[in-house]
Amino acid sequence: MTKIKDNCILITGGASGIGRLMGRMALERGARCLVIWDINETSIATTIDEFKSIGTVKGYKVDVSDSRQVETAAQLTVKECGNIDILINCAGIVANNSTFDKQTTKEIQRTMDINATAPMIIAQQFLPGMLERNHGHICNIASAAGMISNPRMSVYAASKWAMIGWSDSVRIELKQMKSKVRFTTIAPYFINTGMFDGVKSRIFPILKPESTARKIIRAIEKNRNFKGIPFGYHFIRFCQALLPTVIFDYIFGEVVGIFHAMDHFTGRQKK
Repeated sequence: MTKIKDNCILITGGASGIGRLMGRMALERGARCLVIWDINETSIATTIDEFKSIGTVKGYKVDVSDSRQVETAAQLTVKECGNIDILINCAGIVANNSTFDKQTTKEIQRTMDINATAPMIIAQQFLPGMLERNHGHICNIASAAGMISNPRMSVYAASKWAMIGWSDSVRIELKQMKSKVRFTTIAPYFINTGMFDGVKSRIFPILKPESTARKIIRAIEKNRNFKGIPFGYHFIRFCQALLPTVIFDYIFGEVVGIFHAMDHFTGRQKK
């Protein structure tokens, strides 16, 4: 079991969405300190002001796609907050719902930088210390899009497939080392946080942020290796292996409607 109590938790993208909710839950469970990395200074300040009555909160403005900012922020975080015991890589973006031929190089690079490369660079800053102490937990928030190909989100799906592959590979490395440091990979369906506004889901319900955040925290506490949300998504790969592609595409793409989920996507609108 991984205990939240008395541990220092760092959450990227922790000033909004499920990152913010998980931060609150960590403090309610007795975390020694909650550290928020986010790109939005206003949201960081608002979150700190709201959570300071629950426990100790520190916030840093960090563009996780910038490796130099990540390295500087990591050093400052450890200096001011102490060692990070639990890292939750939650920051992520989805640029648009355009087909791949309409994606720009800039959109591709930024999506991969934030969703796939940044979690690795961030983990690289804290994993050596965790290994030295033989204590720590890294949780990576991927996506169900990392298990099933979906039109109109090809780059996003690519970034999440990459994250799942990296995260689970490191889990196996740690197991072979007989280390007590743990990796957890989370693959949720669309979550109603604003990031996927406009998405339509025919059968699988859009996930509620509060309950999803709670399930992720429990997965960390229980040292789960991998958790798909909802549970039915654990059977996707089994179905892909069992069914011919044309039948799988028809059932999941057309009957379940997953291939049309992004047709009316708008995303979180900038104010």
